[in-house]
Amino acid sequence: MVRDNDIVAIFQGIHRVMKAEKILKEAGAEILLIPTPREFSSDCGLALRFEPREQERVLALLAQADLSPVELHQRIGSGYQRL
Repeated sequence: MVRDNDIVAIFQGIHRVMKAEKILKEAGAEILLIPTPREFSSDCGLALRFEPREQERVLALLAQADLSPVELHQRIGSGYQRL
C-alpha cells in the first residue's frame, strides 16, 4: 500500500484526517487515505499517503487549513524515516 519513497502523514484524530483528505482532493492533490501502517500508533487508524513531488503542495494546503499532520514519515526500503 505504501511504495518506496512515498510519504505518510499521520494526524491526531479521525476528523482531522478526513477533513484533510477532503481539502486535498478538492484541490486536486494526488493523495490516498490509507490504514496507518502498523509501525506507527495513531488515534484514528487512518493516514494520508502521497508522493514526494506532492509534499510541498500538500503541506502548504494543510497549513492554510490549520490541519498540519503530527508526524510525517517517508518509506525507505523496508522501513520508514521520520521527516
